[in-house]
Amino acid sequence: MAVNTQAQTKTWTYVEGDWLEGNPPLIGPRSHAMWLASTVFDGARWFENVAPDLDRHCARVNASATALGLKPTMAADVIEGLARDGLKKFDGQTAVYIRPMYWAEHGGYMGVPSDPESTRFCLSLYEAPMIPSAGFSVTVSPFRRPSFETMPTDAKAGCLYPNNARAILEARSRGFDNALVLDMLGNVAETGSSNIFLVRDGVAFTPAPNGTFLTGITRSRTIGLLAEAGVKTVEKALSVKDFMAADEIFSTGNHSKVVPVTRIEDRELQAGPVARKARELYWDWAHS
Repeated sequence: MAVNTQAQTKTWTYVEGDWLEGNPPLIGPRSHAMWLASTVFDGARWFENVAPDLDRHCARVNASATALGLKPTMAADVIEGLARDGLKKFDGQTAVYIRPMYWAEHGGYMGVPSDPESTRFCLSLYEAPMIPSAGFSVTVSPFRRPSFETMPTDAKAGCLYPNNARAILEARSRGFDNALVLDMLGNVAETGSSNIFLVRDGVAFTPAPNGTFLTGITRSRTIGLLAEAGVKTVEKALSVKDFMAADEIFSTGNHSKVVPVTRIEDRELQAGPVARKARELYWDWAHS
């Protein structure tokens, strides 16, 4: 197998029993995943010598594969073990993104659905620094999250992300870092890359799961940690108006865990006490 070693950062990929350095070519023009997007993935993190909730991320990629009609071929604990072996190939100085993936090689009936028996697996680990905890800005995106009836929103599927990408690109074209993305009813669902929280009068609020966005692993971990610390989180339908009137806004996600929002539209915000506590609680738990 020819291997492209010109990866952007140090990268190791496990596929079919071997660890390959760099960005190996795995999908061809006849691969179902290439032209009909039968891909799922998950993302875990290694940083500061910890990989929090790695087991849950490995389990979720299998659940996503099943939801998209693929056939998981690796047990979650095997994926976790491979990831921990792969981490030994890095120097421990830079945060590492841990990305297990499944995709279909062949199509089924008339080529449109995937053939689950052709499911393939790879695990890619690569250096990816976490974004600073100083915060980021958001605007309201003109693009919306699809519903369960229109897209496989119960899977972490690659086909969902071009919509997230255009929301972020449109926001950046207007001078913002990211975007609040609404669902089809006009309620806030998430940002283009993470789950979202607001704080009002010391109480945290986050959009209630309604089938339009993934309820993230870091999101649920943060809710639990805040509850243990005496901070209540309410899951409910939230409007843009709710966010504009918030005392604090922060996001949770695998890439950089807990990060405050410091500007929404033309309103400047500070990283507030609940956001700071959520980040501190997460770091303390991860290192425990």
